[in-house]
Amino acid sequence: MSTVLEVENISKYYQLGMTGSGSIKKDLQRWWTVNVLGRKEPFFNDPASADLPKPKNDILWALKDVSFEVKQGEVLGIVGSNGSGKSTLLKILSRIVRPSSGMVRGTGKINSLLEIGTGFNADLTGRENIFMSGYFLGMNKQEVQQRFDAIVDFSGVERFIDTPVKRYSTGMYMRLAFSVAAHLEPDILIVDEVLAVGDTEFQTKCLTKMKEASHVHGRTILFVSHDAQAVANLCTTALWLQQGEIHEMGATNRVVGNYLSSFRKGEHSQTWDKNNPTPGNEYVTINRIEIAAFGESPDHIITVHDPIQVDIDLSCWCEGFDLEVCLSLHTEDGVCVFDMGSPNSKAEIKEFRYTMLIPGNLLNDNCYTLSLVILKNNTQSIFEFPECATFEVQDLREGMTYFGQWNGIIRPQVKVEFAAKEVYKQITLT
Repeated sequence: MSTVLEVENISKYYQLGMTGSGSIKKDLQRWWTVNVLGRKEPFFNDPASADLPKPKNDILWALKDVSFEVKQGEVLGIVGSNGSGKSTLLKILSRIVRPSSGMVRGTGKINSLLEIGTGFNADLTGRENIFMSGYFLGMNKQEVQQRFDAIVDFSGVERFIDTPVKRYSTGMYMRLAFSVAAHLEPDILIVDEVLAVGDTEFQTKCLTKMKEASHVHGRTILFVSHDAQAVANLCTTALWLQQGEIHEMGATNRVVGNYLSSFRKGEHSQTWDKNNPTPGNEYVTINRIEIAAFGESPDHIITVHDPIQVDIDLSCWCEGFDLEVCLSLHTEDGVCVFDMGSPNSKAEIKEFRYTMLIPGNLLNDNCYTLSLVILKNNTQSIFEFPECATFEVQDLREGMTYFGQWNGIIRPQVKVEFAAKEVYKQITLT
């Protein structure tokens, strides 16, 4: 496939606390140099230059030497925390913001949906805004009319199409804006976190529409979202931005998995020692609790398909009775999923390790808490540790068209078979 978008060493910086250069003379010189002569900004220092001074506190680098290519028909997902440079990059690609250095090469028409109702005039009706957006994209009246019915039907705002869009709700505004962007057939579609406003039904329609545009019609899509599930299902490649730089780019599942793991590091593991007050009493003390996908490190994300291993290290300070460790699993709403207990063991003055395995394909994607109870002789509770650990189960589905939240606390994998059945209609001869 041919390259339709090439980004080469793009950098963008902003000067905090000042909108100009500090003097009228320098502002005029900058305007003349950039807008009339078409040269590089005169007060910009190339980051690749050896003479570049150390960054000052009033300089914010939104992007630093970002380079990548996008092929025709590719769906590129861009992930990163707030302030990582995602929106700045898309504004540069949409020619809204000029980069401080670097170059962007592209072929074909670009349509951007960076904010709700981008390019809409609030005083015009929905009908008028559809035609106006079509004109901006270089289409004539007849071409817009051919797609008009499909746009209105997809948006679901047919009843209000002749009402000024300033009277639309936020959801209606977004529905019409996305419908226009998706149906006017740009070569490159840029979407920045606008689907978060819509309901689950419309989000599913939008993601399905974008997948169809890419796979069937060969259009290129750049998609920014904090919804890891949507990125994993829609995108063929992912780009992870961190502090304005490319941290990783490659296969979607790997990049998204590493991105999610980066801010959950250490969440699934707790260790207590002499420098950290140990929970317990004169019977037992807890030394370590660790939760991880079976066979993976605690930093690895846990998906709905993974068996989950729970390890508990404790020290026993008494003997002469039966010891049992019980765990209860709750959702973040406090609903108990189940209780599970260990086999009885004779209490001795030594360290114990209990390992429990929760089967894969059982829990739904959610946040969960574990509570610990230690029993003496199966009846007497000698130590309770409520909400001793938390973990999250992620849903990174593949090959499915449903993007919404699955209902229910658990989601077991149930075998379903379909078989064709012939039905014969009895014919009565008269």
